[in-house]
Amino acid sequence: MPTRRSVLAGLAASSLTPALAQGSDWRQSVKEVRFGVSSAENEAGAIARTQPMVDYLSQRLGVPVRFFRVSDYAGLVEAMRADQVDFARFGPAVYALGRRVLGNKLQPLIRDVDNQGQEGYYSVLLVRAESPYQSVADLKGKVMAFADPNSTSGYAFPSYFLRKQGIDPKVHFSGTVFSGGHDNSVLALVRGQFDVVATYQVNAEHGVAQRLAQKGMIPAGSTRVLWTSPLIPASPFSTRANLPQGLKDDFVVAMNAMKEAAPEAWKSFTDGYVSRYAPARHEDYLDVIAVTEELEAQRKARSG
Repeated sequence: MPTRRSVLAGLAASSLTPALAQGSDWRQSVKEVRFGVSSAENEAGAIARTQPMVDYLSQRLGVPVRFFRVSDYAGLVEAMRADQVDFARFGPAVYALGRRVLGNKLQPLIRDVDNQGQEGYYSVLLVRAESPYQSVADLKGKVMAFADPNSTSGYAFPSYFLRKQGIDPKVHFSGTVFSGGHDNSVLALVRGQFDVVATYQVNAEHGVAQRLAQKGMIPAGSTRVLWTSPLIPASPFSTRANLPQGLKDDFVVAMNAMKEAAPEAWKSFTDGYVSRYAPARHEDYLDVIAVTEELEAQRKARSG
């Protein structure tokens, strides 16, 4: 993993001169840019992955860029509402929550396109590779872990689509818990604390389990996919509508230039599986919004 010093040295060596939006004068009013990161992620991993990108953006934008860490996914929405965060990568369900809370104040900007040209990922249910379970039906009476109540792949999509298949997780499993994050779920699964967990996977080569195996945190091949959701649109990098347009434009230009201008930062931040960024539109997430709204309506009906 590149160090902060090596990334900055590489940026200096490449003589970065920001090719940014013409006539940008936002630096007169914006002296620092804050990139929101949820601590629902593994903290050390999130910092190691994101810090080189933050250092690159500081160089590229010409103002300091720093982390703003929040307690969970919903915390990103609250931080954006309070104008404490300028940019963040929102999971689709978190984006849906953000639109419910902030309306048009929350704007999607760009999203990942992977090395196969896919603009999305999947929710998967993982079991231990040696377990006897071959279907969700086999897991009746077992213990399941979701990641976070505002996670798309770690809660909303599996909860919604399992019900569509006639399986209510609250009835089917003997217990359902929230682990606090995707890494937590998979690590606990391998340790035998849960029988099945909901997490995400882009393809057979890239996902939470594959990343943890590459880092030596779990044995390679120690998990197995039991169920896969429909495609989830890639998580949008989002911003506040009340920021200067020049800053938003410059952020998009900088992110699109990172692969060529700062390849070490790009590799660190994307794990090497992203080929480019594509524009993200609110309309891309209407299906996810519909899923989260139905789940919220079901929750209110049960509690009422």
